[in-house]
Amino acid sequence: MNKMKCPSCGSEEFTVDRRVGETICKKCGNVIDEDVIDYGQEWREFSSDQGQSRRRTGNPLTFTKHDKGMSTRIGKPGDLYKVSSSERKRFYRLKKWQARISTAIERNVKYALAELRRVGSFLNIPHIAMEEAARIYRSAAEKGLVRGRSMESVVAGALYAACRRHRFPRTLDEISEAFTLDKKEIGKTYRFICRELGIRILPTFPLDYIYRFASELKLSPKTISKAVEIINKAQGKEITSGKGPMGVAAAALYVATLICNEKKTQREVADVAGVTEVTIRNRYKELIDRLNLGDEIQTI
Repeated sequence: MNKMKCPSCGSEEFTVDRRVGETICKKCGNVIDEDVIDYGQEWREFSSDQGQSRRRTGNPLTFTKHDKGMSTRIGKPGDLYKVSSSERKRFYRLKKWQARISTAIERNVKYALAELRRVGSFLNIPHIAMEEAARIYRSAAEKGLVRGRSMESVVAGALYAACRRHRFPRTLDEISEAFTLDKKEIGKTYRFICRELGIRILPTFPLDYIYRFASELKLSPKTISKAVEIINKAQGKEITSGKGPMGVAAAALYVATLICNEKKTQREVADVAGVTEVTIRNRYKELIDRLNLGDEIQTI
């Protein structure tokens, strides 16, 4: 990106006079720009209540709400008692009708996003993935992809697609357990949504799961660094090609615990990673043989 230069002296150092809205060259005093817009706030606040009352804008738009956070509410509870009884009845009637949603799609999206927020909070899904999942579900509902399928399965498929797209490691087993659905149904719906909406999902990598599994196993930073080093070497030699990423990540962590003398059993690692002990043993042998890690384990 090219820096702005003064047309008179070629200097790149400027000062902004916010009082008059001018950008001035520090070297020659030439006015480079005028009528500059100040995006800062023009008030001071000393508490959260003062800031809330003085702001003239609301919360940013969000896909996790059916109305994107743009709806308004008619009157606060205390304000309604300041009007006459007849006016109060009219306001209560308006509030009742305002809460009602007109179309079937809006009703469906409202209930689906409430379920999405519940599961997202349970699984500790980051906000960016929640926004993406809500956007995917809204698109699916507008295109009629929800028709003939359970709402929960489409929400689960959208959430899994969002986690895959932003590389947040959440397995089908975890999502199916949170929704109490069969993971085969979620996987089928996920593939259908991606195909119909043209969503391109890249395959997951073993590194996506390393830190999460290590946190659940309570491993030391030294062991985690060694596991990451093993994964990088394995990917460089294409050992991970065609292998399940969770199995490779679990095997790399198991090898790292042996090298760093931080004993963990195969059963413990398998339970955290959601794979079998046989998978860990197979991947373990491949990593040991092809990366020549046997000597490092024997020297500990």
